[in-house]
Amino acid sequence: MGYRPTPTWRRLASIIALLGLMGALLPLAGASAQPTITVVAEGLNNPRGLTFGLDGALYVAEAGNGGDGACRQGAEGDTECYGATGAITRITDDEQERIVSDLPSLAAEGGGFATGPTDVVPLAENVTAVVVGWGGPPDGRTALGPEGALFGRLVLTGPDEEWNAGPDITAYEAAANPDGDIVDSNPYALVPGSSEVFVVDAGGNSLLSVGVQGEIQTVAVFPSRMVDAPPDLGLPPGTQIPMQAVPDAVTYGPDGALYVGELTGFPFVQGAARVWRVVPGEEPQVFAEGFTNIIDLVFAPDGSLFVLEIARDGLLASEATGELPAGALIQVAPDGMQTEIASEGLVAPTGVALGPDGAIYVSNYGVLAGMGQVIHITP
Repeated sequence: MGYRPTPTWRRLASIIALLGLMGALLPLAGASAQPTITVVAEGLNNPRGLTFGLDGALYVAEAGNGGDGACRQGAEGDTECYGATGAITRITDDEQERIVSDLPSLAAEGGGFATGPTDVVPLAENVTAVVVGWGGPPDGRTALGPEGALFGRLVLTGPDEEWNAGPDITAYEAAANPDGDIVDSNPYALVPGSSEVFVVDAGGNSLLSVGVQGEIQTVAVFPSRMVDAPPDLGLPPGTQIPMQAVPDAVTYGPDGALYVGELTGFPFVQGAARVWRVVPGEEPQVFAEGFTNIIDLVFAPDGSLFVLEIARDGLLASEATGELPAGALIQVAPDGMQTEIASEGLVAPTGVALGPDGAIYVSNYGVLAGMGQVIHITP
């Protein structure tokens, strides 16, 4: 299953939203060794994936802040309610505009940690493909009534804020269950191919292709691993438990292959997240490892890979303190050497993109309603 926050984090997000303490959460001025961070967009609702379009603008998926519609019981026991508050925001040098503003969203009180649009890819002028997450068993969508069917699928947006529900990724997980494990779906990121769109389902531990007629096929499945159980579980020393891969990032490499990043599931072992190289029709191969809770990937023109971690010290460490996780941006050189580019100032980062000029942009405070940012990083 995909990453789900603890009630402690949700309460923290609610308090922050009520008090408006953004200034207290902006440690952007770091030591001289730290890069320069500049805020280029703010006031976003749970910003997630971001991508540059052919028009040079930056497009950001906002998961929204839920609403007062039908509700479900969340994975952490809280009540999450529906609202048409998900959005796509377009950012240029002189404008920040929500070009689509009524996409599906689920969130608990306070609006943080929302479920909704998680990634966006511009396909043509005024046309984008969007993936809307879910996070749970497919049949759980029925609790939301007709609106439930809007989650766990692709959406195509057009001019004048129009959008149409597309292929149902979560229904495919219910029918095919590619990894053979618990049926769970959370489509999270996408990248366009020549005649299809590739989507990672973090809940289903799979990489899927979606054709122009809506047909869905499994491209790769990412295996679970046995890891040591955390002491808090009270199990005998040496006991091991399965940890799922939870693939939540996908991008193309300079060699034309697909590269997929793992968040990893519970117990979110520090240093256990990997980047996979996937060639359709072949078994996936580990490309790089030693990361913690990967949330996004992007290649640079020189062949280096930028890996964004949502929690550099591991999600369990952040949950133990009740604080939002500190992220990190890692550069993997073509020779495999890993260098941390940024950490200070990255708080629950959720997406990374490179501009046409090679500049680095990151979705920051990506689990807060009304307080999310896009930042520009100058190493």
